[in-house]
Amino acid sequence: MTKFRTEKDSLGTVQVPVKAYYGAQTQRAIENFEIGWAMDLNLIFPYIIIKKAAAISNHTQKRLSKKLSNAIVKACDDILEHPEDFINQFPVSVFQSGSGTQTNMNVNEVIANKANELLGGKLGEYKFIHPNDHVNMSQSTNDTFPSAILIGCVLNVEDNLLPSLEILKSELSKKEKEFKSIVKVGRTHLQDATPITLGQEFSGYVSMINNDIKRIQNTLKECSKLPIGGTAVGTGINTIAGYDKLMVNTISNETGLSFKVCNNKFELLSSQNAISDLSAQIKICSSSLNKIANDIKWLSSGPMAGIGELKLPSNEPGSSIMPGKVNPTQCEAVNMVHAQILGNDMTVGFAGSGGNFELNTYRPVVASTIHESIALLSEVSESFALHAIKGLSANKKKIKENLNKSLMLVTALVPEIGYEKSSEIAKKALKENISLKESAKKLNYLSEKEFDKIVKPELMVSPKKK
Repeated sequence: MTKFRTEKDSLGTVQVPVKAYYGAQTQRAIENFEIGWAMDLNLIFPYIIIKKAAAISNHTQKRLSKKLSNAIVKACDDILEHPEDFINQFPVSVFQSGSGTQTNMNVNEVIANKANELLGGKLGEYKFIHPNDHVNMSQSTNDTFPSAILIGCVLNVEDNLLPSLEILKSELSKKEKEFKSIVKVGRTHLQDATPITLGQEFSGYVSMINNDIKRIQNTLKECSKLPIGGTAVGTGINTIAGYDKLMVNTISNETGLSFKVCNNKFELLSSQNAISDLSAQIKICSSSLNKIANDIKWLSSGPMAGIGELKLPSNEPGSSIMPGKVNPTQCEAVNMVHAQILGNDMTVGFAGSGGNFELNTYRPVVASTIHESIALLSEVSESFALHAIKGLSANKKKIKENLNKSLMLVTALVPEIGYEKSSEIAKKALKENISLKESAKKLNYLSEKEFDKIVKPELMVSPKKK
């Protein structure tokens, strides 16, 4: 049976689990917001970094004693280094105050109680360190929450998303080289087109992912500019001049990444444009993956009655009723992730436009949603790379068979005999179910020898040399 301690806040007394590091305001949030799920730790941990940086900065500006500053810093380090011991201490729902005040106070209370414990105090008494007076010194939820979102996104993208996309790009690049000399039917509008090499097709995929990576990296530059020090409405009330620069320098040292003070704190407190931009770039990258997955799904269709030019690795049985079936499961996972990311981007976009006057009031759902998108794209990129692309192989026999049947090889004849005669050859071949060569011969436009000299698929995959 859970035992409780009695805590007091500005509204009165609250019963809090006796061993909990959180306090009265967190307990009220637990009771008042029984909605959805808890805040992502990718938001919580950057918030703790902010609190650590604030303790250091406030001591530097002689607002906080060395003893209290050190205790707060040590408490933050304990949480960051041993997250498994504190994972249940951040239970506040995503769906709370639009500013994220309940999460800010949750973090303040956990750090305060841990710091008091380190100084010999008891949980809930705040004898030495108070959640508001000390842990939240020089801060407001209104500047720390958007800063925590931005820091968390930069860390998550740098640590997870970009490495996963590099893995995917690498596997696609290997296939580009492996398939370099395989000439196949090109397709436009799902209809046969002029030849292309399978390597050229995959080079397009490599380029897509490479440019997506560049766009995401470029967006991180804006996400690295923080509104920290803006406090309640962007004016910096209750801070000392220079605090904001101390904060970004400390956060940069702590994370190993470069953060700066934003140019206009009023903008970043009242809007969420940097995160909206990041979400849009994640959506674009997700669209790239979706296109690649769909192409591979089509090209591997069959194996007997489809296009069948690619062979997917057999990762698991495809059907509970049809023996021997191999389905494009990784491709379908990509499709579903893309659907989710599209919805997430709509949420972030709508939430980003929801600020009234000096404050955006959709912060918690923005934080939760953007981190879900980053996590999903990171995980599906690596999974797709390792469980689909890596084991992908070309069905050379089927590729050659399809190429030889393609009527669009007739395009090579156009410079020699003109569009009209070439079209006539193609139509006759289709109508009579004969080859282009036979059709050209029947129409007395070309001999077999002349046809073979002109129609060489391997010479149709690049411009003619002068």
